[in-house]
Amino acid sequence: MNAQVDPELPAGFAITKANWHDLNQVWALEKLCFSKDDAWPYLDLLAALSFPGLVRYKLCKGKDLIGFVGGEVKEGVGWITTIEVHPDYQGRGFGKALLARAEAALGKPTIRLTTRKSNLVAIRMYEKAGYKPVDLWKAYYIGGEDGLVFEKSRGGED
Repeated sequence: MNAQVDPELPAGFAITKANWHDLNQVWALEKLCFSKDDAWPYLDLLAALSFPGLVRYKLCKGKDLIGFVGGEVKEGVGWITTIEVHPDYQGRGFGKALLARAEAALGKPTIRLTTRKSNLVAIRMYEKAGYKPVDLWKAYYIGGEDGLVFEKSRGGED
């Protein structure tokens, strides 16, 4: 299972690589964490969990998947494409732990992500993790809401 003991996680929790076998659990979590408009479609999640070269990690408590993060490298920049933690486990540092694992796996000095301008909980987490707003994508999301692009510079990687 490739589980690593993470000193920042409580006993019984582990972050491991995700794959297509996790599709149904990730899809259920996606629908729980995001609105119908923002949840990734089933086939997009299948691609994210199976295409080579993509970063994907799951957070589990025992056999229960309670968090997921995905990312990819585009034009030399690491992008966090999705991150979610079950609502019952939010606010406990699990999102930050998933984010850190994905950042390390992406291995690029610059990491970016985007979120709805109204997603204040996510914005606070990203800012605490060292991200700064760098751009605004007008009407990026379904319904016309703007997307805030955040960036974090990490030293030494490439």
